[in-house]
Amino acid sequence: MSAFRSIQSNSFPPVIKNLLIINVLVYVGQLTLENQFHFTDMIELHAILPPNLGEALAQAKMTRFNPYQLITYMFAHAPDNIGHIIFNMFALWMFGRILENAWGGKRFLIFYLASGIGAALLHLAIQYYRLNQIVGGLSVDQIVQQFNSDDPIFIGAIRRSIGSALGASGAIMGIMAAFGYLFPNTELMIIPIPVPIKAKWLVLGYIGLDLFGGITNSTNDNVAHFAHLGGAIAGFIIVYIWNKTNRRSLY
Repeated sequence: MSAFRSIQSNSFPPVIKNLLIINVLVYVGQLTLENQFHFTDMIELHAILPPNLGEALAQAKMTRFNPYQLITYMFAHAPDNIGHIIFNMFALWMFGRILENAWGGKRFLIFYLASGIGAALLHLAIQYYRLNQIVGGLSVDQIVQQFNSDDPIFIGAIRRSIGSALGASGAIMGIMAAFGYLFPNTELMIIPIPVPIKAKWLVLGYIGLDLFGGITNSTNDNVAHFAHLGGAIAGFIIVYIWNKTNRRSLY
C-alpha cells in the first residue's frame, strides 16, 4: 500500500510573507536612515581580519565585523540598486513558498536562517584566507608602510578582498539547492531563455557560474560568489540530512 502526503498550497504562506515585509522595511530604513546613521554599514557583513591587518587598519576603521551581522546582512540590500531586492524577493517567493508549504513555517524559517548563516561563514572564511595570503608574512609596520606608499596593486588586492556583503542571495541559494534536490525534474521558464529548464540544471548552472566567478575574482565583479556557494552547500546538506532522517516525506 502506498502512502500519499498532500501539500496545502498557499501563495503567500506566513513566513514568506513576513520575510518579504521585513526585507522591504529594512530596505526603506536603508533609504531613509543611511545618510544620518550609516544604517547599511551597520547591518551588512564585514570581513574578519587577520590580526596584523586588523591592527594596521584599526585607526582607519575600514571594517567593523560584529557577530549580529551574520543575521542582519541577509535582510539588507544595495540601496542604490532596487533590482537587487526585487530579484531576491521574487526568487524567495517563487521557490520558498513551495518549501514552506511542504515543510511548515517553523522548519522553513530554521532552514532559511541556517542557509544564510552558512553563506556568511563561507564568505568570511574565503575572505580571511585571501587576506592572509596578502599580508600573512608582513608586520603591522610593513602593512602601514604599504598603505602609505599608495601601492595600487597592494591596496587594490586588500580592498577587493575586504568588501562587505549584503543581501538575501545566500539564503535564497540554499532554497534553490533544496528545491533542485527535492523537485529536480520540475520544469521552469526563466527569462530570457525561451525554453523550459529542469530545476536541477538551473541550480547547477547558478552554482557553476558562482564557482567560476569566485575563483576568477574579477576586479569589476562585486558579487559575493562564495556567499552564494555557502548558502547552496548549507541548504543541500540540511535538506539531505532531513530527507535521510525522515523517510515518511518524499517529494
